[in-house]
Amino acid sequence: MFLDKIVETKKQEVAELSARFSLNAYERRIAEMPNTLGFERAVSAAGRKRPMGLIAEVKKASPSKGLIRDDFDPVQLAKAYEAAGTDCISVLTDRDYFQGANEYLQAVRESVNVPLLRKDFTIDYRQIYEARDIGADAVLLIAAILTKAQLSEFHDIAKSIGLDVLVEVHDRRELETVLELDKATLIGINNRDLRTFVTDLKTTESLIGIIPQDKGITMISESGIAGTEDMAFLQAAGAHGVLIGEHFMRKPHVGEAIEQLMGPVVVR
Repeated sequence: MFLDKIVETKKQEVAELSARFSLNAYERRIAEMPNTLGFERAVSAAGRKRPMGLIAEVKKASPSKGLIRDDFDPVQLAKAYEAAGTDCISVLTDRDYFQGANEYLQAVRESVNVPLLRKDFTIDYRQIYEARDIGADAVLLIAAILTKAQLSEFHDIAKSIGLDVLVEVHDRRELETVLELDKATLIGINNRDLRTFVTDLKTTESLIGIIPQDKGITMISESGIAGTEDMAFLQAAGAHGVLIGEHFMRKPHVGEAIEQLMGPVVVR
């Protein structure tokens, strides 16, 4: 499976990171950094700027679609997202499959005052410290590539250094594992099966019904969202927010694309 190939590549990257990793050094640097910006709050009912929260993604390419945007400038894209009132920004840092880079996130962090998600395949605790060090406000934990014990451990590590956690699931088994841990308060439902890259928005509809309504969990629908009909469907299904990348990346003006899809910012 392609996901297995990604994980194998990530293991090589982690080996490189491990060779230069000093926990004490990371802890010292993190202790001197300003507080994170509150990613989860920004996309939750308490913080979002529209009826549906928005995590807009800075994404150059994908394994299934190849190059998505020729004139890729992460800073200008992020600034346009911020001006259009996105609640949060996701930045791809995976190098081999998404043509991302840590430097993209660092440059975006210096340019906008919006909470940032480090979008990558986290399989080792060192990557969590690295995410905080390069300026992320949240990390992604993908249930499909982690054990229950890893999900728990990585969640705790992230929280201990000020990071919020977006826990991503795709099917009922993964969701039930996450719910059993009783830690995740921000859950992303990926409509794309990372094993086959087939996308179906009904994935969000079917899984949201399993999530207890009294837990205060913010539910984000991810992937395959490309029009106002999709937004209406997901809102009716009970999603609190969306993560959108490719749809915006294919538009000449990403700020206008946000306003067309999401509507105007609601003045509180």
